[in-house]
Amino acid sequence: MRIWSLHPRHLDRAALVACWRETLLAQAVLAGRTRGYTRHPQLERFRTQPDPLRVVGAYLTGLAAEADVRGYRFDRTRVLRPAEPAAELAVTQGQLVLEWGHLGAKLLARSPADAERWRRTEPSPHPLFHAVPGDVEPWERTVP
Repeated sequence: MRIWSLHPRHLDRAALVACWRETLLAQAVLAGRTRGYTRHPQLERFRTQPDPLRVVGAYLTGLAAEADVRGYRFDRTRVLRPAEPAAELAVTQGQLVLEWGHLGAKLLARSPADAERWRRTEPSPHPLFHAVPGDVEPWERTVP
C-alpha cells in the first residue's frame, strides 16, 4: 500500500488510480469494515487524528480533484466523510524526497513521458499535508 504524501498532480495515471484504490482500502480499515491491513504503517498518520475518517476523506477528496482535472471519474460516493483537504497534517521533507525518488523510478520504468515531466518539476505535498524539516517519517518501514 502506498498512500503518497506527494501532490496527486505528480502521479501518473497508474499511481493515481492505485492510490485511490489503496486509500479506499485504508478508509475501510479505519472504519472497521475489513480485517486486512489493520497494522499497515501508513495508516498511523490517519489513526493519530481526532477524526481519522474525516482526514482520510480529505485525502481522497484531493485525489478526486486531480482525477477531475484529468477527466477521470472517481466515484466520490465511496468517500465516507468527504472534506476539503487543507494542509493540516505535517509531512517531513525527508519523506517527500524519499517518495519523489520512488515515484521517479516507477515513472522511468512504465511512463517515459511522465518521467520527463517529473524531471522538470520539484516535489510538493498533497493538499492535506504541509512540509516540515525532518528525515523520513518513522512509520515508513521500507525504503523503496
